Amino acid sequence: MMPPKPPSRPNKVSLWQYAKLFRQDILSAQPARLYRAWMAEFRTPFFRSYLLNQPDLVKTVLKDRPDDFPKSSRISEGLRPLLGNSVFLTNGEVWKRQRRIIDPAFEGGRLRDIFPAMWQASEAAVARLDTQIGTEVEIEAMTSHAAADVIFRTLFSIPIENKTAARVFSRFRDYQRSQPLLNIAALIPLPRWMPRFFKRDTKETAAEIRALIRQLTTDRMAEIKAGTAPDDLATKIMTTTDPQTGERFSTDEMVDQVAIFFLAGHETSASALSWTIYLMALYPDWQDKVAQEASVLENDDFSVVSKLKLSRNIFREALRLYPPVPMMVREATCPEQFRDRDIAKGSQLVVSPWHLHRQDRLWDNPDGFDPMRWQTENGKKCQREAYIPFSAGARVCPGAGFAMVEGPLILSMLLRHFRFERIDGRDPVPVAHLTVRSDKGIWLKVVRRN
Repeated sequence: MMPPKPPSRPNKVSLWQYAKLFRQDILSAQPARLYRAWMAEFRTPFFRSYLLNQPDLVKTVLKDRPDDFPKSSRISEGLRPLLGNSVFLTNGEVWKRQRRIIDPAFEGGRLRDIFPAMWQASEAAVARLDTQIGTEVEIEAMTSHAAADVIFRTLFSIPIENKTAARVFSRFRDYQRSQPLLNIAALIPLPRWMPRFFKRDTKETAAEIRALIRQLTTDRMAEIKAGTAPDDLATKIMTTTDPQTGERFSTDEMVDQVAIFFLAGHETSASALSWTIYLMALYPDWQDKVAQEASVLENDDFSVVSKLKLSRNIFREALRLYPPVPMMVREATCPEQFRDRDIAKGSQLVVSPWHLHRQDRLWDNPDGFDPMRWQTENGKKCQREAYIPFSAGARVCPGAGFAMVEGPLILSMLLRHFRFERIDGRDPVPVAHLTVRSDKGIWLKVVRRN
């Protein structure tokens, strides 16, 4: 059984039809031929866009010359109301300063320190799901709840049941469904003075989320000054100084960063985990193997992470098939030439994990689910050259290590206690909102494991 491919768009559509498809679902806007192409050009009356699906071109843009290919400002148009001037959207010296302050919080030793909080969130997820035995459960809602709990426990030392945390989670869930990954301004250049095309409720929801985050951040700043702050990620980031300037994040800057931590740490993790569990329902033999491996989960000692090898490989394979962020958009700051094509300054360069991870010319059985591929020569080569679920190079996600501990842990904990079963006629279709989600939710039956 193969995981479903994204639906293909018609061969010819007008720009406005294409813009509409972009707003509804980026994945259906891509033709099937892109899964074999090394590079493809898309023309609009306003600019040229190029999909790069060849490893050495991706390497040039993401690893070798990242300063020459900054994040496109077009991608920020749809996310600015929520993320402000966060590290996800900035470029140049502003971005470098932000990463100098943020990166120390996600170093290896810190993962060991916050692992007990991840463990507690995983146990809480098991307890919540235990009340739904024998029922049909919407898995994305369950994983979103669990991932949000992890973020609040590790970032602010509060569980999801905290009043403010619960409100942020609730409002973000509304925002996620209303906001596409790319705003229409990503397709049509607009002057800075022209209003952007946001739904009214999208802007209002973003403002409410940011107000709640500001309250959490302001309270933590006061605790830091009083010497009573817990030693969690928020405290670490807010007390870290830029080694070059000696400055720390202001409260305003911290609100921006917390917004992206919540988006990246909750939304992307929830997406990846929900698709992983769906794959487990499709392949029950693998599900049983993970449950057997999970017998090592006896306490919150960080050493158990190294024992979850199969769970890690399965989570890695799910990230290949369903990368949470399906596309990354960069901009050429000077004329280039790729594959004998002239790339004009200002052109958009699209690096798509969704396509690269299924590139027919690179991967063995690209559309198949094979957790053991990572032990093969082809799998190892592709992991080095064509596997970028967390981006790559200087802009690689600082929370990549965090996610690769969190995902396998929650997966193992859940499969140790439960079996997930496919429901006939309710297989999900992947679509792109802020991340790769399903069109009508992922519905599975939950059974207690003996």
